[in-house]
Order: sequence, then C-alpha cells, then structure tokens
Amino acid sequence: MAEAGSVSDRQANKPRNYKKVLRGLAAYIRPELPSFAAAVVLVLLSNVLSLAGPRLSGEAIDAMGVVSGSVRFGIVREKAFLMLGAYIGAAVLSYIMVRLITHASQRTVRRMRQDTFNKIVDLPLVYIDTHQAGDLVSRISYDLDLVSSSISQDIVVISASMFTVIGSLIMMLKMSLTLSLAFLVILPVTVLFTIYRIRKTRPLFRKRSKKLGEMNGYVEEILFGQKTIRAYSKEAYFTDEFRGINEAGIDAYYRADYQAALNGPSVTLISNISLAFVAMVGALLFLRGSFSLGVLASFILYSRRFSGPINEIAGIFAEFQSGIAAADRVFTLLEQPSEPADAKDAEPIDNVRGEVVFDHVSFSYTPDHPVIEDLSVKVKPGTLLAIVGPTGAGKTTLINLLMRFYDPQEGEIHIDGRRSQDITRESLRRSFAMVLQDTWLFQGTVRENIAYGKPGATPDEVRRAAEAAHIASFIESLPDGYDSMVSDGASNLSQGQKQLMTIARAMLLDTPMLILDEATSNVDSRTEIEIQDAMNKLVKGRTAFVIAHRLSTIQSADHILFIRDGQIVEQGTHRELIEKGGVYAGLYQAQFA
Repeated sequence: MAEAGSVSDRQANKPRNYKKVLRGLAAYIRPELPSFAAAVVLVLLSNVLSLAGPRLSGEAIDAMGVVSGSVRFGIVREKAFLMLGAYIGAAVLSYIMVRLITHASQRTVRRMRQDTFNKIVDLPLVYIDTHQAGDLVSRISYDLDLVSSSISQDIVVISASMFTVIGSLIMMLKMSLTLSLAFLVILPVTVLFTIYRIRKTRPLFRKRSKKLGEMNGYVEEILFGQKTIRAYSKEAYFTDEFRGINEAGIDAYYRADYQAALNGPSVTLISNISLAFVAMVGALLFLRGSFSLGVLASFILYSRRFSGPINEIAGIFAEFQSGIAAADRVFTLLEQPSEPADAKDAEPIDNVRGEVVFDHVSFSYTPDHPVIEDLSVKVKPGTLLAIVGPTGAGKTTLINLLMRFYDPQEGEIHIDGRRSQDITRESLRRSFAMVLQDTWLFQGTVRENIAYGKPGATPDEVRRAAEAAHIASFIESLPDGYDSMVSDGASNLSQGQKQLMTIARAMLLDTPMLILDEATSNVDSRTEIEIQDAMNKLVKGRTAFVIAHRLSTIQSADHILFIRDGQIVEQGTHRELIEKGGVYAGLYQAQFA
C-alpha cells in the first residue's frame, strides 16, 4: 500500500501543461468576451479615477502651506471634493464591473459544467468502471466551483491590480525619476520571489484537489454500503480507514495552504522594506529642495498603491493556483476519449428479427486476463437463451458485448446477419429491453419511471405493464397512485418493488430482443412464480437472453449455455443437460436436493 501511495503522490506532483489549461479556459471565456472587454474598460476607468486621488492629495497638502505658511482654503476645498468624487466614481464603476464579471463567469462555468456532464454520460463504460463515482462528482461540483471563483474573483483582482501597478508606476515616474529608481531597486526581488512561490505551490494544489476527489469517492462507497457495514459490525474498521484517508487529505490541504499563506506576509515584508527605503531617500531629496512636500506625500501614496496590488496578488495566489489545479482536473476529464463513434458506413437496424450469432468471440478487460475465449453460439429469432455458470465466468460480459458497451478483441457478433459494428449503437440498443439485477430508478413519479424508455406511453399502457409485472395493486395503493413520487435512490421502495417496477418498464417496451440479468433475484418465491408467468408472456415471440442462478426460472429455455472461464462447458435444453449428468445437472441437483 505504501508503494501505491507513493506512485499516487508522484502522479499528483507531475508537472502539467498549464498553458494548455489556460488556453482551455480562454476557449470557454471567448463567448463572454464582450462582457469581459466592457469589464476591462470599467477597470481602466475606475483605476484612472483612483489614481487621481494621491495626486489631488499632494496638491491639497501644498495648498495648505505647510512649508510656505500660506494656506489657500479654496484650493484645498476644491481638491478635497475632487478626491471625494474620484473615489466615489471609482467605487461605482468597480461595483458595475464586479456584477458584469460575476454574471459572465457564471455563464462560462455553466457551459463548462454542462460539457463536463455531457462528457461523463458519454464516457465509455471502461472509464466509469475504473474510476470512483465520487471523484467524478467532485470534478463537476467542487472543482468547477473553484474555477468559478477564480474567474469571477481572482481574475478581476489580478487585472485590476495590473492596471493599478502600471498606473502608479507611470505617476511615480512623472513625479521623480530618481525616487522611482530608488523604489524599483527592490522590485526584481519581489518578481523573482513570486515566480519561485508559483513553482513551489502549483503541484501542492493539484495534489490537494486529487486527495479531495479520493475522499469523496470513498465516502460515497461507504454510504452506499451502510447496511452491509452495520450488518457485519465493521463501523470501527471503516472509521479507522477513513481516518487515514482524512489525514492524508488534511496533510495535502495543510501543505498547500501553509505554503500559500507564506506568500502574503513575505511580499508585504519586501514591500515595506522598499517603502522604508523610498521614505528615507525621499526625505533627503525633499530637504535638498528637489520637490515639494505634497509631491513626496503623493509619491509615497502611489508607492503604496503600487505595492498593495502586489500584496493582493500574493494573497489570492493560493486561490488562483487552486482554481487552475481544479480546471486541470476538469480538462483532464474532458480530454478523455468518448465512446467510440459508429463506423462511417454504420446504418440503423430496422425490422429486427432477433437472430444473434457469436462467431469465435474473445474478450478481455486487461491483456493478461481473458474473460471470453473463442466463444461461438447461434441464437434463433424468438428463442430464449439462458446463460448460467459460476461467478466471474463471463455471463454479464456477454451481455456487455451484445449491447456494445464493449467490443470484442477477436471474432464478431452478428444481428440478423449484420456485424454489430456495422449497426449504429443507438438503433442496436433500442432493439433491446433490459432488466438488470442492480435496479435503477430516478427521482420522479412512478409513471415516469415505468415509461422511462417510452416517454409517450399512455396511462393505459403504463397500467397494463404494471399489471403484467404484478405491481399494479401496490402502485394503486399509494396515496397518489401512478403520480406518487419515487424518492432519490428509491429509498421509499423495497428491493422487490424496485425490481418489479423495472420489469414493468421492460414490459412497456415493444422490442424484438430482451435481456434479463438475474431479474428475479430480489423477489420472494411466491412473487417469483408470478414474475415467471409474466416473463413467459414477455419473452413470447422475442429473442431473450437470461442470466440466472435460480435454475427453476430457465427450465423452459430453448437453449442453455453453461459457461466457465469464458468458455462454453455444456449446452443444450434443460432435459438434455439433466440427462447428460454433467456440471449443469450437478448444479441443478444441488439447488433442489
């Protein structure tokens, strides 16, 4: 485990192409360029007004006659009102600019979030199977929130600070070239220090985002398995395990935040040293009569305005680095290849008869571990093929290949004489109705869940499907009947009720082919008899593929395959396999001894 952890850490600290990340962000920001351009103009105008303040202050000081002893109240009052107007105007423009940037950034992130979600639902099944769901959720929620914050706040502060720094420098150069050179002596130190801190903190924030994704994935797994955890009294075990994950996450957060926290105070110290040096040199030049006291005061104010934004940039640098690391994770996901596109000559399949042929099919999820090896079988239209075998034999993999969630590495699958790769995925998958062991219902009404595959189904069609699945009486007993809500995760339904509802969903679809993967595994024996009767009606006239552990449900199958280690060990009808006295007969006798 330690070795795996070290590899993970090295990957987290692996340098990334941040220019590519910034180009990706620029592509999403491009549609909002008019808003951002308007914001830049507002920032420029706001800074022009703000930069007028120190100069007006110096002129007011000179008008007060601190040195000459001659006070000109009219000029002092005029400069004071001009300063007040300048600062109020700058504040109003800044307020408008912030609102503009906030709306533009939210629209930008909305597009990013939509594209990220579209990518997630379009990813090949192999990616979903090998990545934690919590990590994917973290990218579309937490990471994009950080990106939004960086666009709406950090970029605004940085752009405004750049204008302030440039404007302040111009004003200082106009006032005194000598004093400006004295001020700029320490500037290279600040620049070099900032570059050094960027390189040091960048990988830390990437690692922080990665650790958060791992933590989210672990928590989601634990929440999903709460009943099992409590049944086996493993709360203490998983609590201790989470403590290690939590400590690793906190350590990643501490390292990133601690290093980032050093930026502000360090830059402030450098700036204060620079200001002290300027004050000392300025005092000497003032005593020599190089400029007035008002000019010296204005210069010091401009130098503070010059240093202030640099301090702000150092302060928000942690957030900006976190946003860039989050954007990197999002773009890494967006760069993943989607499910392969259909072949250019692929065509939809219509009027499906339901003849399916596996022709010397081989498949493996990893190169060194074959799951299906040289499997050949022909399924005639309108027949029921039952697939049985031990766990890990490759039964579900056959279904994945049939639905083209994966494609075989060797051999071909034919539907009505056509290669499955020559058929569009959408039309192929619409030729099947599926009932899986792992039920999936979404938050919505009972009617919407049953009619999921056929949104235009009439109430009568939904009701007939529910009656055929023997769940109509339960639905009608609910307070709102078919309009009753299914809660998030269908927690208000029993496992058997959820299974029956997915069976009703399949019954509503008029598809030529049907897949049943342990469809009756979560119902009691009496309900199983009712479901079996409904299934006999459902599969009539359709090509059906049934994966079953309960051999009582497949005795009437037209053909039975017994698969072990991805190969067909026995095949035939129920009677033929019993008379043969092989592994199928042994399994049957074990179940009904």
